[in-house]
Amino acid sequence: MVFDELTLAQCVEQGVGPFVFPQRLAQGGYSPDECLRMKAVCVQNMQQQVHLQHILDLAWHALEKAGIEAVLMKGAGLAALYPEPQQRPWGDIDLFVGKKQYHAAAKVMRDTFPDARKFDEELDHYKHYNLIAEGVSIEVHRVTIDLPHPRDKRRYARMEEWGTAHAQPLAIGTLNVRVFEPTFNTLFVFLHSWEHMMTSGAILRQLCDLKLLLQHEKERIDRTKLASDLKALCLTDVWQLYMWILVERMGLAQADAPLYTDKVSGRAQRLLTDLLAGKMVMPSAQTQASSNRFVRKWRTMKERMKNAERIGIYSPSYARHMKASIIRSGAKRLFAPDRHWE
Repeated sequence: MVFDELTLAQCVEQGVGPFVFPQRLAQGGYSPDECLRMKAVCVQNMQQQVHLQHILDLAWHALEKAGIEAVLMKGAGLAALYPEPQQRPWGDIDLFVGKKQYHAAAKVMRDTFPDARKFDEELDHYKHYNLIAEGVSIEVHRVTIDLPHPRDKRRYARMEEWGTAHAQPLAIGTLNVRVFEPTFNTLFVFLHSWEHMMTSGAILRQLCDLKLLLQHEKERIDRTKLASDLKALCLTDVWQLYMWILVERMGLAQADAPLYTDKVSGRAQRLLTDLLAGKMVMPSAQTQASSNRFVRKWRTMKERMKNAERIGIYSPSYARHMKASIIRSGAKRLFAPDRHWE
């Protein structure tokens, strides 16, 4: 199991400390200082969740009062899958409201938390609107994932709409919320992790979330639909990398891993190794900004191509899909007027 190989520092870095440490403390064999460090991580997480739950209660009730139907994403909803909710850290609150309710929901959050720090603009091309209320980040999402390819956007939007229309009730403490339908939630949790793999870097906790979701919802996940959705988004190969990691290194039963294959073992192991080493981060541009818009856009396209080459080490098929999207969007933006934030 990959958890057994992690140092204490890696457990914290990978977001699995509160999940792994109780078992390690029970097993013993650690110094008093190490035990104190593990206990401190668990206690701090429990204390933080009390505050987060309070903010979530206020935000959710405010949206309900305004007649806005939200769906709780990630964090607290996934924590319910763990043996104990406090074993899954969540540092912010993600609320999906969709495009039609987006502006109304953003206003409700501002009115509910008038002293919150507001630094994001409420723009229609953003994935979400963000504010900081009592130290807690609240993200009001108009979309769940922002895919780069226009065709993928359209297809995923239909999947997102279906997952929202069939949202399920869930109790978080004394609060009754809604979470996405299990099949779509599985796709979303996977996509959210992959989005991080391609940009800012994923962590092991995201894979742990997917593992527990597959275990907990195995009777309700529509495997045929999931396979169809993955194929439509050109993500079958990437999904199989994840399944190999979950089965071979994280203890998921092979029967609970849709589309599992051992043919991707080499690439999947490299993906996991690089994830744990903190290498799954998109390289930042090293060149100075140019005043020439054509030069800027050309450099941006080159950086994105480099990122596609990086992803090609793990999934050549998805890298090709990325490159097609980069060429298409790059050509389109090259002759489009500059947007004000560029």
